[in-house]
This record gives sequence, structure tokens and C-alpha cells, in this order.
Amino acid sequence: MKNKTLICVAAAAAFLALSSVACAEGRAKLRATKSNQAGGVSSVQAAAVAGPNGNSAARGRFTSSDGQGNVSSSSAGGVRGVNGGVGVRAGQTQVNADGSASHSSGAAASTVYGSASTSGGFTRGADGSVQGGRSSSGSGAAGGRFNSGSSYASGQGYRRGTTATGASGNTYSGETTVQQGSGVTHSHSCTDAQGNPIDC
Repeated sequence: MKNKTLICVAAAAAFLALSSVACAEGRAKLRATKSNQAGGVSSVQAAAVAGPNGNSAARGRFTSSDGQGNVSSSSAGGVRGVNGGVGVRAGQTQVNADGSASHSSGAAASTVYGSASTSGGFTRGADGSVQGGRSSSGSGAAGGRFNSGSSYASGQGYRRGTTATGASGNTYSGETTVQQGSGVTHSHSCTDAQGNPIDC
């Protein structure tokens, strides 16, 4: 199945619904299911709502099977606040007849206070092995910012790294790892705006 196409379809459904009601207060819903050419079933769902002061939200989902035990589902959604804040997300999940699976998703938000985003996913092999990761970042209106990334895999453990910088320029950097047989390890350091070491 074409994963990217499914994500686009779900996203389009959500934001088409959002735009259709954004100019007026009210609600809208859509749901449809039908057999597809792959021998399975395809379904689409979408909903949107708009308030009297310009706030609105919408979401959509497209799910399809192929009659062979493979199923794919994509979804997307968005929200807009009265004061201009916005948030969006999208995700896709694939489950195969052999037991393998994958998932990916992302989200972003922006307000007068700052913005943030995240993306990641995982894969599971037919043998049960799993690997994945996620990355996130954000920045505040006052100048602070952060970046964080994590990864994990069967037999390899888990790792997470984070860097955060305050409005003054002081920076924290840390890393945590978890491995079977060696336990948890953590290291960190802090510097001032000039790069000089300081206490955390």
C-alpha cells in the first residue's frame, strides 16, 4: 500500500473539513465505507467544528485493508485557537499479515508563547524485533529552546539525548542510555553563553 498517499488523503480530508466550516459556527461530519479493488475495505471519516470566535478544529482518518490481512490507517487533525495559535498532527500505521508493522507520526504547534514540533515512529519485524525513535524541538518567545532525540532497538537498548538553552544563553546537555546487562547510565554538562563550564 502507498503509505505517503494515505497520509496525504487523511490530511486533506481533515483540513478540507476544517476550511469548509471555518467561516461559520457549526459542525460537520463525514463517514463512508466501501469495498476496494484490492479485495478489502476502505473507509474514510472526517469531522470538523467551528466556534463563534474563530476557533476551529478538524480531524480525518482513512483506513484500508487488502483482503490478505494487511491493514493501513492514516489520520490527521488540526486546531486553531481564537488568538491565532495552531496545532496539527498526522500519523500512519501499517499492520501486515506476517506480523510486521510500522508507525510514524508527527505534530507541531505554534502560539504567542512559542512553538514546538515532534516526529518519530517505529517498525516491528515479522520476527518480533522492534526499533524506532523520536525527535522533538521547541522554542519560546523569550528566546529559550530545546532539542531532544531518542532511539531504541531490540538487543541494543535505549538512548536519549537532550539539549536545552535558556534565554540567558546557559545550556544543558545530557544523555541517558539503557542497556540490558549494563543498566542505566547518564551524563550531563552545562555551559554559559560563552561556552564556559558551569554547575548544572
